[in-house]
Amino acid sequence: MVSEKNEPGLWDGFKAFLMRGNVIDLAVAVVIGAAFTNVVNSVVKGVINPLVGAFGTKDLDHYSSCLKSPCKTDAASGEVIDGIPIMWGTVLSSTLSFVITAAVVYFLMVLPMAKYLARQAARKAEKEGTQEVIEISELEVLKEIRDALIAQRGTGSGPDSGPDSGPGPVSGPGPIGQ
Repeated sequence: MVSEKNEPGLWDGFKAFLMRGNVIDLAVAVVIGAAFTNVVNSVVKGVINPLVGAFGTKDLDHYSSCLKSPCKTDAASGEVIDGIPIMWGTVLSSTLSFVITAAVVYFLMVLPMAKYLARQAARKAEKEGTQEVIEISELEVLKEIRDALIAQRGTGSGPDSGPDSGPGPVSGPGPIGQ
């Protein structure tokens, strides 16, 4: 026997997951990030590595140390024949790419967004603050009106001259808010 449940199927759940806004936004961010990484890597390899290499004798990617001496490479192919080279120049180049990417993302995306959100929060707080002041002032005005009406009705001096005694401009069970 097959039990019928009203649960969405596997395909329906997958479609719902893909159609969520944040999944689409994430996919766009990954594609833009990959393209941006290519630009940063090109800047590092085309500008920064040669500048750093100008202080030395080689391009930054060619700096290395030999863990097991002597390190010999084939001049034609560039392959290591003997020894164990440590390519610390390549690591430094990748680290520079990371730092530049992080700086650009922070200064061009994160910092402006944080400032924008702070301004929005300040505007919202200011708006809520003025609404509270308006509500408080309206309440004060209503209290003053109530007190004035009570004073108008309470002009008598006898024992029956309470707020509910005698004719007055307001009829009803009693003062507002009591």
